[in-house]
Amino acid sequence: MDDASSSGVGVLDKAALVLDTLEAGPATLAHLVAATGLARPTAHRLAVALEFHRIVARDMQGRFVLGPRLKELASQAGEDRLLSAAMPVLIALRDHTKESTQLYRRQGESRVCVAASEPPMGLRDSIPVGATLSMKAGSAAHVLLAWEEPDRMHRGLYNASFSATMLAQVRRRGWAQSVGEREAGVASVSAPVRGPSGRVLAAISVSGPIERMGRQPGRQHGPSVVAAANRLSEYLRSVEEMEL
Repeated sequence: MDDASSSGVGVLDKAALVLDTLEAGPATLAHLVAATGLARPTAHRLAVALEFHRIVARDMQGRFVLGPRLKELASQAGEDRLLSAAMPVLIALRDHTKESTQLYRRQGESRVCVAASEPPMGLRDSIPVGATLSMKAGSAAHVLLAWEEPDRMHRGLYNASFSATMLAQVRRRGWAQSVGEREAGVASVSAPVRGPSGRVLAAISVSGPIERMGRQPGRQHGPSVVAAANRLSEYLRSVEEMEL
């Protein structure tokens, strides 16, 4: 580690290397060692210590992932621009479609509902904030995987309810749909929310009963969901430009 990237507190600098590596996705101990250049015992000791404080967690395969404490701290600090802007957009999309709306982020091998808005009455697909869902099914999972690096995308397709061909279609048209894939009787449409760099940060979704959404829900709701996603993406870009 050179002087420019060193704070002078070695253990914190090494812990930051571990977290920087996990930002790209789940990592085995061998991956952490290769990516950080740390000795295997050091990488293991730091990862386990961070896990104790819930800054790092483990996925179903035992790989290290970013832990829930980071999201809790960001929420308490009030610095999550995406979440601060999401609710008005979700409410507007709910009122337009008359269906449930959600915002999902990927966390390791799962996706987490970080914001949601429900219609006031009638049959609906209720997903509580904080709910953890599979990355193997559902239109939001399609979106969160479709723009990943090829290796990570193909790993994510293992045992998934969708295929690489379907993800190519998602990238081409800009939205994903699913019908009875995550839950019987439920359909959904999702689109990507992008950060200023163009990286997909989240998926915004509308979901509801198939009897209302239909067998091709994207035809009805795709443009509205894409418009909502673009609104959030543009907000993130404008905030960054104002700070430059």
